[in-house]
Amino acid sequence: MRPKNLDEVVGQEHLIGPGKIIKRMVEARLLSSMILYGPPGIGKTSIASAIAGSTKYAFRTLNAATDGKKQLQQVAEEGKMSGTVILLLDEIHRLDKTKQDFLLPLLESGQIILIGATTENPYISISPAIRSRCQIFELKPLSTQDAKKAIDRALTDEKEGLGKYHVELDPDAKELLVEKGNGDLRSTLNSLELAVLSTKQELKEAGKDDSAIKITKKEISDSIQLKSQNFDADGDGHYDLVSAFQKSIRGSDVDAALHYLARLIESGDLISICRRLTVIAYEDIGLANPAAAQHAFIAIQAAQTLGFPEARIPLANAVIELALSPKSNSAIMAIDSALSDVKNKRIGAIPNRLKDAHYSGAKKLNHGNDYIYPHDYPGDWIAQQYLPNNLMGVQYFNAKGNSKIEKGLKKQYEILRKMQAEGLN
Repeated sequence: MRPKNLDEVVGQEHLIGPGKIIKRMVEARLLSSMILYGPPGIGKTSIASAIAGSTKYAFRTLNAATDGKKQLQQVAEEGKMSGTVILLLDEIHRLDKTKQDFLLPLLESGQIILIGATTENPYISISPAIRSRCQIFELKPLSTQDAKKAIDRALTDEKEGLGKYHVELDPDAKELLVEKGNGDLRSTLNSLELAVLSTKQELKEAGKDDSAIKITKKEISDSIQLKSQNFDADGDGHYDLVSAFQKSIRGSDVDAALHYLARLIESGDLISICRRLTVIAYEDIGLANPAAAQHAFIAIQAAQTLGFPEARIPLANAVIELALSPKSNSAIMAIDSALSDVKNKRIGAIPNRLKDAHYSGAKKLNHGNDYIYPHDYPGDWIAQQYLPNNLMGVQYFNAKGNSKIEKGLKKQYEILRKMQAEGLN
């Protein structure tokens, strides 16, 4: 089911949709080296393959971690003979300096058009020399509808897919398949294939009619080798479980929080657990106990490094601490209040004194001229206007004081607001 052209790629409309940048590059035949990054199984290799399929160029695939300079030289020689070759270099963040130095002149000459694929942030993990010669495109996780579209296509395609098996996939089985795939289309299609072929084999061995195959939630659950949770036809079961998990921690019920954590662990959904714990740490505990948020983040990193089953240990530590911690939502309420003003009010211009003055002509525009440098004053503070005129006096932060830490922040906030008001009057 690997796409042969961009029209067959599922998702990533922001890059390959009509009028979007990669689509434009292919249509104009003006390809340049690029880096595609995002989670596994969402289309990096598919897009590279589809780009190659839409051009006259040869397409080769190497892995930066396992393939050496010899393999790169073979691709380079092919590019020299044919003019240009498209190279998909998987795990490009693992490219060592020797291979990097070999590639750079080939990218400059156009002998190789590099399409790097990585799950790591290229701005952190890839060397500036390679990065500066490539356009960087972030791929988005596939939506539920994207995954369902790919499943339907695989079930009806008789040549490349499973169409010849005449599969009837129950709606709740499809929902479970999509949910457990978690946006990883490769994993989703592999599980579907296993369910179909294994069911066909079972029917054949039992002497039953295998001309049409019915796949239920049980076959999908067995094929993904994970215990099925309550995934209903609308996919609500997963979201109900995650919601109950967060609300139990927010409500300081340790036992309920551990129960829902256990159900999430049993489903194998480490990504959702880590994402939700990060949100909880900053949304529900927040400024009442910043150390708990730090501890949770460290526990999440440990869980991601360990994987299941050991990941359950740091996750349990984080859940217990977060549930028993003082709670405050003052930070999320503050930023949401500020966002509401930005969206709905005439907020006014940035005061001239705060504008950038590090360029020729700024002084003539009166940008930065009246700015007072706080570090030149006792206590590293001096009263001056920071908010736009239209928002003078606005108050976004309303600390609750649910812990000693937040009480201290609240007291400092109130002192500074009072000093600011007096200093500007």
